[in-house]
Amino acid sequence: MKQQKVIQKVNLQEKFSLFSEYWRPKIVVELNCQEIKLVKIHGEFPWHRHETEDEMFLVWRGRFQMEFRERTIEISQGELIVVPSGIEHRPVAATEAWIILFEPAGTRNTGNIEDDRYTASQGTKI
Repeated sequence: MKQQKVIQKVNLQEKFSLFSEYWRPKIVVELNCQEIKLVKIHGEFPWHRHETEDEMFLVWRGRFQMEFRERTIEISQGELIVVPSGIEHRPVAATEAWIILFEPAGTRNTGNIEDDRYTASQGTKI
């Protein structure tokens, strides 16, 4: 028998209120082998790249800078940036920012590096 899918809306503000730690993405929904994740950021993340995954960062609250080796781009509330696979980058937030991530399922937040402080376990759902 085919399992019926449950359709539910997601309140992003409510989901963001469920956690306070920085740099630990939380999966809110999955679709077409992609995950929509929420993350709160503050400070500097390590330099890294994702060999095969593109990443989209949409600012829900605040602002941050995406640093690349050759330039820096500021992204403010209501704006987004896509970082193509293979491009070394580092998000930096002078103050707390709330970010919506869209990326392939299973993407490790630190990409090609392992970092005891920043690498998040996979599959944390809220």
